[in-house]
Amino acid sequence: MHNLKTGLLICVAALLSVAEVYAADFMLSGVITARNGQKLEGVTVSAKLEGATITTSVYTDSGGSYVFPPLAAGRYRVWAQALGFETAKSPVVLASAQRSNFTLDEIRNAERRFRQLPGEMMVAALPEATPEDAHMKKIFMNNCTGCHATSYALQFRFDEAGWSKIIDLMKVVPVNGVYPGPNAKPSQILERNQKPLAAYLARARGPGASSMKVVSRPRPAGEAARAVWTLYDLQLNPDAGIGTQYVANDGTDWTMGTTSKLGQLPHDGGLGLDGTIYFTVNNPNRMVTIGKLDPKTGAVKFIKADAANGQAANAHGLVRDNDGNFWFDVNPGRRALGKLDVKTDVISIYQTPASMAPLGGAVTMDVDGKGKIWASTPVGAVRFDPLTEKFTEFKSLIPTKNDKGSAQTYGAAGDSDGNGWWAQMAQDAIVKGDVETGKSIQINLPAVMVGGISPEDRAFYDSVSDLGFNNPTLTSQGPRRMGTDKTANVLWVGNSFGASLARIDTRTMETRIVPFPDPTMQPYHIAVDSKHNVWGNLWTSDRIAKLNPATNAWTIFDLPVRGTEIRHISLLEQGDKLSVVMPVYRTSQMGVMTVRSEAELAALKAKAR
Repeated sequence: MHNLKTGLLICVAALLSVAEVYAADFMLSGVITARNGQKLEGVTVSAKLEGATITTSVYTDSGGSYVFPPLAAGRYRVWAQALGFETAKSPVVLASAQRSNFTLDEIRNAERRFRQLPGEMMVAALPEATPEDAHMKKIFMNNCTGCHATSYALQFRFDEAGWSKIIDLMKVVPVNGVYPGPNAKPSQILERNQKPLAAYLARARGPGASSMKVVSRPRPAGEAARAVWTLYDLQLNPDAGIGTQYVANDGTDWTMGTTSKLGQLPHDGGLGLDGTIYFTVNNPNRMVTIGKLDPKTGAVKFIKADAANGQAANAHGLVRDNDGNFWFDVNPGRRALGKLDVKTDVISIYQTPASMAPLGGAVTMDVDGKGKIWASTPVGAVRFDPLTEKFTEFKSLIPTKNDKGSAQTYGAAGDSDGNGWWAQMAQDAIVKGDVETGKSIQINLPAVMVGGISPEDRAFYDSVSDLGFNNPTLTSQGPRRMGTDKTANVLWVGNSFGASLARIDTRTMETRIVPFPDPTMQPYHIAVDSKHNVWGNLWTSDRIAKLNPATNAWTIFDLPVRGTEIRHISLLEQGDKLSVVMPVYRTSQMGVMTVRSEAELAALKAKAR
């Protein structure tokens, strides 16, 4: 009996020892080199615990070294990748501090190298030396990116007839990507340019020699290489009939190219004050309106508001208020304003009066400096007072339907003085809802300068009457989603087709255009931090950008995922810690980025040693 008790105690002690080890956090670090022995800076290194849904990614420094934040013990898949190199993979068991070094081999196959590229590098490689080629390149950038990233289309090869058949379909498909039927009217712009565009794409991505010239770019360095990404997998919508729970190609192995988009869940996202991740679901489904994700475990809870058709009421925009609750648009039958109480997970729905427009357009919202909620409607915007539960309506000056096409609202924000702002994307207009006068004031953005267009083509573009979210002219700025710097009284607007920002003084209305570093960068949404830094997601680029307005310095951060197609960006600041949050739309993930200081990184390296 004594020996039995002793044996049991030894077993229990051993089990406790194992439990203590596997409850601990350990350091994972290493060095990345090329086959020739060169230490590689800016290489993306990712780690994912087997059976888990959370991936952590970091970048190598100038000496080729990487170090992860402390990771929970367990068996990991670890991989390293950089443009032009094959993905290197290795299993790692963390039961103590581990070093895992990788040697990267160059990709020899030209097509595999090309499919690995992010969308903006593919677009940059398209020829533009002649006026005709520059014309077709601009058509592709503006009119072929409404419902998918550029990398999804350009990763494939078709002859001229094949590209023409694709244009046959896409010239009638609206921004939601859903085929509207055989009686849909084609885009006037794509209809006119179909033949030269198909020929242009066939020369670039056809069966023969390509006219494209890919120019390499530097890998992340400095601040961009201190970024840490955490990606959380979200299950696919089972109603989509895909048959798998998660995306098979989740974008984290770039050599697999850009994944197809079907069944993804998140549209907008944000962090609660306690670090919980929330996201809206805009696609039809039966189970979720707002998703709630535990950042420690990756577990997801679905919160549902019922729609009149028996499905879940879908949602699009999302913003956190000063109390930490979330506001969003919700569609139970007539699109309304929703509020999620994060303490109870209860959704409240507020309908605009019948005399006002419902929420609509590409619905976005913001909290102004007075604590009121601004949300877009098809004809302008509404302001909602959470205390009185009263709406105030403001209307655009350009009619929603006019002789140029659609002028629906796209993007809304509130400023420090309690005024609202919104964009009419297809008409290059920004509108201010002045709460003091109750009037709307319009700003017209300057046209994008495009050269080499014949007088006949220019006259045609001036006559187009079906402009819309994904059907702009060559000279469109395309103001999309916006954010205000509420301590500097400045509105920043992302111009998706102009590859620029519009900076507007919210009091004087002074407006100027700030170009992005590269004309292939297409911003979607803008957020501003407390230090006045302007953050924007580049939805066709797999990158996000930060502008410091004081120095006019840009920092470009790479995502560890290919084909991200991000449509929303939000921030959470707590002390000195800034978290940048975004839904990784195409691959059905939520992403959170933080940036380590040089001191933090040095301390981690010392601990890893």
